[in-house]
Amino acid sequence: MSSSPPLKQVAAGDLKQEIATTRRVLERVPDAHFGWRPHEKSMSLAELAGHLSNLLFWQRSIIEDDFYDSAAAPTPAPPSGREELLRDFDAKRDALFAAFERLEDADLLRPWSLKRGDQVIFSRPRGVVLRSFGINHMVHHRGQLSVYLRLLDAPVPSIYGPSADEASPS
Repeated sequence: MSSSPPLKQVAAGDLKQEIATTRRVLERVPDAHFGWRPHEKSMSLAELAGHLSNLLFWQRSIIEDDFYDSAAAPTPAPPSGREELLRDFDAKRDALFAAFERLEDADLLRPWSLKRGDQVIFSRPRGVVLRSFGINHMVHHRGQLSVYLRLLDAPVPSIYGPSADEASPS
């Protein structure tokens, strides 16, 4: 009889792989274009890259806190350059992984809520939120960032296979 994997393993899915891939994309962000935005309604390159880094803080909040109040949370300043961005990302990644190691399967069944002041935007089991609001949200914005890189003619790294910039020679 086969046993099911721990809930923690299922909830995290490809957490470490997706975070490593995200870091590879962030490594390609060109310092010279941090203020660039593809459209007036779009985030700047620095804002989008900083948001990706800050999503690791949100993932840690999903693990450690009962809720996140977006109305009470300060908006972090965008990074001033790639070096600051990667340093911040690495620190948040390390804190997230440490929190994840302390996580028990039962914790993933407890509710977690996203709030804006007294308004509850949603409340779901932590395991569900970690996958949807944590990992999937990061993958979504990483996809946006890869398009920014392409538009800036910066090399796009391999994400789920070779990119046009890292294609195998024929």
